[in-house]
Amino acid sequence: MLNLPSQMLSYARAAAAMVLCGFGVYTAYFGVWPDILQQGVHLSLILFLAFTAKPAGSALQRSLDVGLGLLGFALIFYHVAFYETITARYGEMTSLEFWFGIGTIVLLLEATRRVVGPPMAILVLIFLVFPFVGPWMPDLLSHRGYSAERVVSQMYIGGGGIFGTPLMVSSTYVITIVIFGAILERTGGANALMDIATGTTGRMRGGPAKASVVGSTLMGMVSGTAVANVLTTGTISIPLMIRSGYRRHVAGAVEAVASTGGQLMPPVMGASAFIMAETTGISYLKIALAALIPALVYYVVLLAVVHFEALKYDIKPLSAEETPSVLQTFKSSSHLLLGIPTLIFTLSQGYSVMYSSFWAITVAFVAAYVKRATWITPRKVLQICQSAGESILPVAVACASAGMVIGIITLTGVGLKISSLIITLSGGSLFLALILTMLASLVLGMGLPTAAAYILVATLVAPALVELGVPLLAAHFFVFYSAMLSSITPPVAMAAYAAAGIAKASPLKIAATASVYGISAFIIPYAIVLRPSLLGIGSWGEVAWAALNAVIVGIGLAAMVSGFWLRPLNFIERAAMGAASFAILLLGWQGVALGAAIIIGISFLQWRQQSQTANA
Repeated sequence: MLNLPSQMLSYARAAAAMVLCGFGVYTAYFGVWPDILQQGVHLSLILFLAFTAKPAGSALQRSLDVGLGLLGFALIFYHVAFYETITARYGEMTSLEFWFGIGTIVLLLEATRRVVGPPMAILVLIFLVFPFVGPWMPDLLSHRGYSAERVVSQMYIGGGGIFGTPLMVSSTYVITIVIFGAILERTGGANALMDIATGTTGRMRGGPAKASVVGSTLMGMVSGTAVANVLTTGTISIPLMIRSGYRRHVAGAVEAVASTGGQLMPPVMGASAFIMAETTGISYLKIALAALIPALVYYVVLLAVVHFEALKYDIKPLSAEETPSVLQTFKSSSHLLLGIPTLIFTLSQGYSVMYSSFWAITVAFVAAYVKRATWITPRKVLQICQSAGESILPVAVACASAGMVIGIITLTGVGLKISSLIITLSGGSLFLALILTMLASLVLGMGLPTAAAYILVATLVAPALVELGVPLLAAHFFVFYSAMLSSITPPVAMAAYAAAGIAKASPLKIAATASVYGISAFIIPYAIVLRPSLLGIGSWGEVAWAALNAVIVGIGLAAMVSGFWLRPLNFIERAAMGAASFAILLLGWQGVALGAAIIIGISFLQWRQQSQTANA
């Protein structure tokens, strides 16, 4: 056993994090290495960091963790050290590599349990057992069965398992974006974004909640993960909301929904967008542009929800002393944000995500030296690398594990069978198939990062929608949204649990409230399938009309769930508002006319009641 002092282990982890980040930045500029080499370096360091992430109290446990971390590093780095020899055998596996593969699978399962959580580890284990029990499965899921050697080879040798597309995305696109986000966080850029959001909205009704929405939008453009958004912007916005009069669970729910939506916001959108580009063959830039209108609708509706909540409970704006000056923030901190327009500009010019990220990192790093107070010292470089290492851990481990699931799906063909099951159960009804697909996505996504959840549903259930005639991009956006919603959907809602720690409220109560406040996120996927114009498909007129309809539907639903329009809504008015919203969504131009008439009628009645009350 290795009995390393805690300080020495900290140095080893810091060194691993710096190599991980340095390798990511290096390959972003000078070019990606061959797949197995790129992923091998990335995952070997990730496994070491995963097993040493939480220093144990006893020397024995710490030594065991270090030993597992070093073993995981060695088993993965074996591919890097003997790359040419392995590739020359064209997938043929030696007896030694068989045992190396088993060791890697076991260690990756344990790393998944520790870093991502037991649900993901159990799911992967179920898939790993599946190739051995195929002959005894029901006809719909049966297959001829596979040997242990064939399964281990699929997982460990070549690019069909652990070293698949998901891990490639983590080792290239995601790591550079995470480093950029870490620079913003450690230099004060993230706080500047939050100050801009608070300064812009603080003097409005429900200002703190609106600041949470705007701040999470801005931060979500570069962090791309719900939990990271909550832990970054939520530490400021949640206490501010509570002090302003929002109930604790409401403050946590608003932040959870806002932070979850950050994964929708271009130009970055998190790892899922990069994986979607690889899976569909559609360019990342087209995916980012397609995401713009649904993301804007999502946030417009969420702003409407918090506005109605503020009116309903008479929550006052922030005082002048509590509201940061936007102008002053720009004067003092705008240099810290220069990396964001750099990223957007380089992406718009057609450069790759990695190359664009490299220049965003470079500009953000250099710009920090504009003022002495924001200089990036060697200690801060280390903190940036450590922060990036911690942020990439769950994504990278989940991607490696998801690669094993995809490897099993490819080996057994079960993906086509699950798609056939959805089509069979739906009886060919597209609407019923959409409901089944969303339910499957929510279940598969429980407790998982959105990237891992999207990988699973894109592989297992998206083909069913395509087979039913849904355009490829719309089908993948549908399952992406559905998988993303697992972050706020009970019983396992990662964003809600993160917000609960800050709000000091029940995570299940926050998740339940977030599911209500995020009602637009549950409706938007259906709107995308019914009106692909929301993804920018079609003429400008069609796109504008679809966007306007989506906003009206979303605001109508926001009024229904909050129970407020011009004044509090009674039960009949809430039901009518919901009916009007669904009519506009589902019934074509006749539904638009009917829904508009209902909303106008409710508005007139409430306006007249307000006038009578004021004159009384």
